[in-house]
Amino acid sequence: MSSAAPQPASDQRDVPSLLARLIDDAALFPPCNATVPDAVRLHLAARSSDVSDVLGLFLCPASRLPELITELIKVKPARPVELSLVIDTGLGGVPKALSIVESRAELLALRMVEMPAPSDVDEVWLERVSEFVPEDVIRVIEPRRGGAAWLDGIQRVIEHGSWPKIRCGGVSAQNFPSVEEIAGFLAVINNGGASFKATAGLHNAVRHTDGETGFTHHGFLNLLLATARLLAGAPEEEVHAALSSTDSKALAEEAQNLTEHEALSVRGVFASYGSCSLTDPVTDLEALGLL
Repeated sequence: MSSAAPQPASDQRDVPSLLARLIDDAALFPPCNATVPDAVRLHLAARSSDVSDVLGLFLCPASRLPELITELIKVKPARPVELSLVIDTGLGGVPKALSIVESRAELLALRMVEMPAPSDVDEVWLERVSEFVPEDVIRVIEPRRGGAAWLDGIQRVIEHGSWPKIRCGGVSAQNFPSVEEIAGFLAVINNGGASFKATAGLHNAVRHTDGETGFTHHGFLNLLLATARLLAGAPEEEVHAALSSTDSKALAEEAQNLTEHEALSVRGVFASYGSCSLTDPVTDLEALGLL
């Protein structure tokens, strides 16, 4: 388990350790595509709300960093915004982006750098990532999903000391991994004693089918409990069952029955996920009695 995994924040609303700092703010990304002023306003409001302990990092594409800094200069936050910088400008643009962030320490605190990996996730590319990103900043790398080569790429990312990222949805059916693919991903993570981050598609706590698109969305609670079962040594079919379940009541009960040690162990592995909305997941958790 990675010691770099986010640690639970202090309680403001009796937020359980399983949920503390779970949800990274991805308001700037699809499907929300918020403006920078709106995203900043909502993030700062959430930081001082009664759900602040569920809130994790603020995600910003490197290409929109100047916009973000301009807005933060205007609003003058009481403390720096904890940032995950999402590299959308290519690996070569990383040094400049990091330099900009470091020059604005009163506005931004860089905690994480996320980036897509090339198709082969080769050692030379991974070494360049290490050279560019400071040791005290978490590196999150997303290999392209598909077949055994994808899991091999995940393994190389782990061996390199970075966190793999799994994309759980998107704008087309192909963006949604199967239960079997997620289970395979979790098995590699577990065997490597690693942490991971998830993104996209996890709008709600429990697995469900969207009535408009017909897409079946994975639930972040399903993913948490699949991780818990894997750590407990459950057989493969039980991990699959946790990912496939649509029984909200049973999943909530299982989450409530985790010990503090078990919850912390789960979060040491499933560190966080990006959501463009804080409202939807919090509403779900409240309805399930988990907040």
